[in-house]
Amino acid sequence: MEKPQIICHVEKSTTLSLFDCRWIPCSAKFVVLGSKPRGTGIINIYELSEGDVKLVKEVEKPKAFKCGTYGASSLRDRYLATGDFEGKLNIWNLEDTTAPIYTANAHKEIINSIDGVGGQSIGCGAPEIVTGSRDGSVKVWDPRQKGKAVATMEPAEGEAKRDCWTVALGNSYNSEERIVCSGYDNGDIKMFDLKTMSLRWETNVKNGVCGIEFDRKDIVMNKMIVTTLESKFYVFDVRTQHPQKGFAYLTEKAHKSTIWLARHIPQNRDIFATCGGAGTLCLWKYNYPTRRVKDDTDGNEMGIVGTTSLLQNATLSTQPISSLDWSPDKQGIGVCTSFDQTIRVIIVTKLNTI
Repeated sequence: MEKPQIICHVEKSTTLSLFDCRWIPCSAKFVVLGSKPRGTGIINIYELSEGDVKLVKEVEKPKAFKCGTYGASSLRDRYLATGDFEGKLNIWNLEDTTAPIYTANAHKEIINSIDGVGGQSIGCGAPEIVTGSRDGSVKVWDPRQKGKAVATMEPAEGEAKRDCWTVALGNSYNSEERIVCSGYDNGDIKMFDLKTMSLRWETNVKNGVCGIEFDRKDIVMNKMIVTTLESKFYVFDVRTQHPQKGFAYLTEKAHKSTIWLARHIPQNRDIFATCGGAGTLCLWKYNYPTRRVKDDTDGNEMGIVGTTSLLQNATLSTQPISSLDWSPDKQGIGVCTSFDQTIRVIIVTKLNTI
């Protein structure tokens, strides 16, 4: 009983196809994104109160929503950026949802993944949103510039287009530095440096990349988790890049099924959860090595990767858990959605003892 426990606090069944969920910062509310049976898009706002979740507001739009983020918005505004099945990027003020406050025809096909940065960190670079799509392109948007991407990473003419499944922003520790990492259906991972507008590093993990997340967006790159189709996840130490070997990494087998995503706890960057295709949620801790860097025979610095330990696991659903978001304000509270059309609020205990 000394270990953290994963408790399912509230379960709420819906008639919706649920694709993503996000806590609204500085509140006991969260949004759920998805679609109704007839294919229209839905943004539902729920509030956690007295041991239950109550639907506060329902917003219906013509196209289904796939993903959303608050990362590029200030805590004062709390604007939600969404990507939909038509390839549109919209930014919403959820107080007044008659029309988006920003819109762009971002991609030719569905936006699979979205991430934002620069909103919540004070004085750390522009607010930026990155989108990844089935059309093979990854685009970076500045909401202050209407309708045109500030950077586009796409295959050259004649190159095969790979389906981009996931994107993540990181390394935003000052006003100049910014990294975009993207994962593709063929196992490619590409790391773009937005400061130099160049490809900084790439590798292939031989399995479709479902999720990528840096442990923190607003610090010098520290570590990054990549989750894949066939029950493996990778932890890359992205603090030290070797000129030939790239980043040191470890790989771990978990869930016996697709690992849809990994999410770090906002209050402790060394604890993260992975969500599996069998409806399981695993809680892990990353253990740093005694030394993080060594020199190779040529005198180049190489990273040394640590280890991961499984803290707890729980089966929450019979269907894949497709989204998870931790509360930025209350440690150990999270919301997740799964393909059984159910929203679950979870509580993880004893995190302060780790």
